[in-house]
Amino acid sequence: MLYLGEINSLTVFRKTDNGFYLVDVESNEVLLPNKYVTDEMEIGNILDVFLYKDSEDILIATTLLPKLMLNGYAILKAKAVGTFGAFFDWGLEKDLLVPYRHQAKQITEGQNYVVYLFLDEISQRLVGSTKINKTFTKTPDKLKVGEKVDLLSYAETDLGISVIVNNAYQGILYKSEVFEPIKIVSALSGYVKKIRTDNKIDVSLNRSGYEAVDVNVQKVYNILVAQDGQLMLNDKSSPLDIVNQIGMSKKMFKKAVGALYKQRLIEINETGIKLVKK
Repeated sequence: MLYLGEINSLTVFRKTDNGFYLVDVESNEVLLPNKYVTDEMEIGNILDVFLYKDSEDILIATTLLPKLMLNGYAILKAKAVGTFGAFFDWGLEKDLLVPYRHQAKQITEGQNYVVYLFLDEISQRLVGSTKINKTFTKTPDKLKVGEKVDLLSYAETDLGISVIVNNAYQGILYKSEVFEPIKIVSALSGYVKKIRTDNKIDVSLNRSGYEAVDVNVQKVYNILVAQDGQLMLNDKSSPLDIVNQIGMSKKMFKKAVGALYKQRLIEINETGIKLVKK
């Protein structure tokens, strides 16, 4: 069977003036146009190709690798806005259409958006959507708390930043746990904090527990070194001052300072902390 919107492993079956015809195990044929044919290709070769429909609505194969696959997500740039919707560059010669009815908000030419790729059941064409919240159906049963994951940020809410976890699941970064600027529509990495009963995932940019403490200990130490061994913060400083100066919660700052103090690397006084000279 030929799978539209996915990578297919197909066999080179016959050569024509237009290119090679490839077949699957059921002898279904699809054309690989001459512009994708190389001198190394021969009858009987097995090729990994992506299948989509060209501008004439004909199914073709390509050796080009698109920026996203069927039921996947990617950050794409809007190339143009036309009568039927917005067109995005997704790595193929034919741009990807995001129809107006599948746009979460008005799309501006030249801007980046997180786009979901799906197969329209009526037209049997590959179509994009920026209405991300309506596309999550998978249960995150393969994820574990504490696991490092890839994130795509796509929207800001009252609670925090909505993200896509491992290109499949819906997650959220809570505002109360974000201590550095996060660009909406960007790729970043994080950690699974909690898997909720509604299949949504709470994520964090930092590891929890001792690993996070270790990272923050190094961060505070590096800041002290960069500031000639003096930092005007201590356990009496306000959470806002700590966030603004070093991008860390007061709780994690106190843990990091405690760890440095136990190692006798710092002194704590009424104005802040400073490195111990050895």
